[in-house]
Amino acid sequence: MRPHNSGHWTQDGAATSQFANHLRAVLDLPLGDPRPRQPWTVMVNVLGGDFPDMYSAYLHCMARDPGLKIHMYAKGVKPGRKVGHVNTYGKDLPEVLERARHAAGYLRGTITE
Repeated sequence: MRPHNSGHWTQDGAATSQFANHLRAVLDLPLGDPRPRQPWTVMVNVLGGDFPDMYSAYLHCMARDPGLKIHMYAKGVKPGRKVGHVNTYGKDLPEVLERARHAAGYLRGTITE
């Protein structure tokens, strides 16, 4: 068994991530605290698109919103292929959703500014 993609939000949004707790369980160590850091955590997948320079897009997103957590998978970019995900967290769900969706859209090339 392995951690599931649906729990990638825990990398940044929980006190102890699903990955850390998976290792703790395998090593027969006490599990860490799985509670969320904030009331809301959102994960949005980054799909490959038409943006040829993902590195510049990554730098732009991080400069625009330093609170983003962007995880890229070092895969070849192909249209529609999952190449990463964006995590954001906070107290206001609409704001957290907008931040994550905007970054994922910019990385894909469907949002410009």
